[in-house]
Amino acid sequence: MSSLFKAVDAMSGVLSRVAELITLVLVVSMIYEVAARYIFSAPTIWAFDISYMCTGTLFVLGAAYALRQDAHVRIDFLAQKMPAGVRRAIEGVVFFILLTPIFAALSWFAIGRAWRAYVTGEVEMVSPWAPLMWPFYGVLALGLLALTLQIAVQGLRAFRGETNTDFDLEA
Repeated sequence: MSSLFKAVDAMSGVLSRVAELITLVLVVSMIYEVAARYIFSAPTIWAFDISYMCTGTLFVLGAAYALRQDAHVRIDFLAQKMPAGVRRAIEGVVFFILLTPIFAALSWFAIGRAWRAYVTGEVEMVSPWAPLMWPFYGVLALGLLALTLQIAVQGLRAFRGETNTDFDLEA
């Protein structure tokens, strides 16, 4: 089980590094667009597409890593008053039994959507650039799959008592 946890954590870490690279692509492309538009009066046809695709993938690719680092927003005022075992049991049930199947279904849908876009050669119809959509859908599906696996692992960790959400009540 420990090797599964490490593999999922490693995948989340790798995808967070990919998100960092996508951030760089987003920043460089927006700087280029601003310069092209305001200095050379020659706006690009692809800037809007790049911005929404990069922003969407950044969110999804970073979500699994944020969960692993316990960086998501949570409401702790009730949890602080519960015994650690009860907190872990609730977290295990919510993550593993409630959220994992929901995100697995979302991942399944996203994978199917990406596959259909690949098979049909789907392009963005409202864009003058008309980029292929399967790479965007594929990255979203990959991010959702990673988040699903990280949610399941966090739930299993909670059941095993290995969470990092135990509060320091002495402070």
